[in-house]
Amino acid sequence: MRKKIFRSILMVSVTVLLIGMAFLLGVLYNYFGNSLEDELHNEAGYLSVAIDENGPDILKRIDTDERITLVDGSGKVIYDNQADPSKMENHLEREEIAEALENGSGSAVRSSDTLGENTIYYAVRLDNGEVLRVSSTQHSIMSIIYSLLPHFIFVFVLMLALSAAAASHVAKKIIGPVNAIDLERPEDAKVYDELTPLLVKIKHQQTTIEEQLEEAKRQQKEFALITDNMQEGLLVIDENTDLLSYNRSALRLFNAEKAETGKSVYILSRKENFASAVETGLSGKHADIYMDVSDRICRVAVSPVTDSEGKTAGAVILITDETEKEKREEMRREFSANVSHELKTPLTSISGFAEILKEGMVKPKDTKKFAGRIFDEARRLISLVEDIIEISRLDEEKTDYKRENLSVSSMANQILNNLRPVAEKRGISLSYEGEDISIFTVRAVFEEILFNLCDNAVKYNKDGGSVLVKARKNGDMLEIKVKDTGIGIPENETEHIFERFYRVDKSHSRSIGGTGLGLSIVKHGVSCLKGSIEVQSVPGEGSCFTLTLPLA
Repeated sequence: MRKKIFRSILMVSVTVLLIGMAFLLGVLYNYFGNSLEDELHNEAGYLSVAIDENGPDILKRIDTDERITLVDGSGKVIYDNQADPSKMENHLEREEIAEALENGSGSAVRSSDTLGENTIYYAVRLDNGEVLRVSSTQHSIMSIIYSLLPHFIFVFVLMLALSAAAASHVAKKIIGPVNAIDLERPEDAKVYDELTPLLVKIKHQQTTIEEQLEEAKRQQKEFALITDNMQEGLLVIDENTDLLSYNRSALRLFNAEKAETGKSVYILSRKENFASAVETGLSGKHADIYMDVSDRICRVAVSPVTDSEGKTAGAVILITDETEKEKREEMRREFSANVSHELKTPLTSISGFAEILKEGMVKPKDTKKFAGRIFDEARRLISLVEDIIEISRLDEEKTDYKRENLSVSSMANQILNNLRPVAEKRGISLSYEGEDISIFTVRAVFEEILFNLCDNAVKYNKDGGSVLVKARKNGDMLEIKVKDTGIGIPENETEHIFERFYRVDKSHSRSIGGTGLGLSIVKHGVSCLKGSIEVQSVPGEGSCFTLTLPLA
């Protein structure tokens, strides 16, 4: 803007300078022309008086720069101070001579194209009828310009320099207040009144932009907060598979330490099915796949993003960890299969024994034995159903029982007393150690947990062995150890014993009538009471289950 103002001022200055100089030349030319005419008129008057008083010979004694010519009434040149009269042509047809003979005086201007000069003639008729003509040469405007050109150039350059300096100073002074405007606070600027509407608009637009930026930042923070706290992984890519955005869950699910926007999404995974899903999404179609990432099963959903013209501009990739869901589904399938198998066994036995009795194929003395077998299988079936119902209730955390204060020693001794008849048949001793500790918990669940641990300790013990229940406080937690001297659990199977229907020694479990759900009930009960359970075991020497529960 400053340069534009400078050029404009300089252009105006140069134009005014040129016009002024041209006007000055015209005025000078006109002034000198009129002055020369007046001089010739006056000189002709003086000379005519001198000739009338002293005769024509007076002209020979006059020294002047002007040309003096004396012509008789016929146009013949009588005298000329710059040429030989005898060699001069007749002047009767000359404009100024003819006009003087007729009117008493006359004037004329004749130009020389070769010399670039004008000659001014003034003639006056004398009393004797002769005509006196005085003439002088006047330079043309171009000759004047040529003669004055060096001076004009000097003046022009000087004026141009002065104009440039003035233009620069004026432009700087004009732009100075504009450059001093604080765009952060344009309303406080003291500048030209003409700029006030512009500054008001700038302030309004600035306020609008600030509000929009604040809103965009707020939305960006909300989006970042939401996406960073999502359990699902989120990736946004462009049409070239380059990452535009991602969250921490995506890196965690892909086992990646970091990712860079602008890089291809394939740096996170180069698996064929993932690449195929991404290509499908960028082609404008939805893709949904499952893929293994380390020890997890992830579901990857790719949704295309289209612009206003319907062209695919990128894709949004949502990654969800389906490992637990798949494990639960697998457990459900296994549970269904195991339940079917476990229910089928006693039902088949009951059906078989009942059919034999129905057909009268049993001797009267054996009827009681078969009825007893049916009763045992029915009890086994009832126990299995009750365990299934209990574990389902614990699994769904449908424990609407009330919490109450319980005495750990009383509960443990009661359970051991209930198991004592069975234990004594095999010579297994039962004992409890520990102070009288009170726990605020759900009676039914706590009793179920402790009973199953003690029951298993008796069932899987050796004849003549022992079971020890030991309780103590550990800060604000209750720690109960159930230790037996039984068959033990192999190290590679300890992580599976809490699974439903899992048995370490299936043949032994069948013989003692276990359902395979006891420890699974323990695990779910402990989880329901916000506790934990651990097991240490040595095959052939026994096992120790450590139960930890909050006291309140």
